[in-house]
Amino acid sequence: MPIAPYVDLSIHCKPRGLSDRIALAFTKVLRFTADTFFAKRYGHRAIVLETVAAVPGMVGATLTHLRCLRRMCDDKGWIRTLMEEAENERMHLMTFIEVAKPTMFERLVILAVQWVFYLAFFTLYLLSAKTAHRVVGYFEEEAVISYTLYLAELDEGRSPNGPAPAIARHYWKLADDATLRDVVLLVRADEAHHRDINHGFANELAGLPVNHAAVAPYPDHADDIRLAA
Repeated sequence: MPIAPYVDLSIHCKPRGLSDRIALAFTKVLRFTADTFFAKRYGHRAIVLETVAAVPGMVGATLTHLRCLRRMCDDKGWIRTLMEEAENERMHLMTFIEVAKPTMFERLVILAVQWVFYLAFFTLYLLSAKTAHRVVGYFEEEAVISYTLYLAELDEGRSPNGPAPAIARHYWKLADDATLRDVVLLVRADEAHHRDINHGFANELAGLPVNHAAVAPYPDHADDIRLAA
């Protein structure tokens, strides 16, 4: 069974300039809203937030694809990376749907929030792709914190550490006796990787140096996820 890669919990991209500060403030507002609405119901929090988290990668990939077509230039691997990020976040959602069944109210919240966020993020990416990627980087910083708190709930017995859903065992190539804790460790590692990738994209667009060696390692995922999804 794969071991979750090490995640550095101390990483935080200090804001540089007004756009970065706006991105961080926007993220903190969303974090406050999630904390108020879900408290420590981390399974339900994950369902709503992963629905939103799967949007930026698809938006970024779409607009990058169109930009490269217009300019007849290479994408430098961005499109595939962003599409994979969107798919990965969707698999997080499919996993936590099995863990915490969403209520009808939560489904309505998802319906409303997804469309509002999609349109807002699409507009932001058109205006400033750098700011958009910085927002995602800060989102993922908060996701790492949330899943760390979820792990504490599982370790201290406040949340049940049941068996890993079948879809998660397939996607992360887990053993049959894998638990929810194993899954959360791998989801957190996924989010740490997305955190570093998006901060790196934002830095590249801002003309700042990018340390590719500092990107958090990505867990191993199944090549074929269609049947499991």
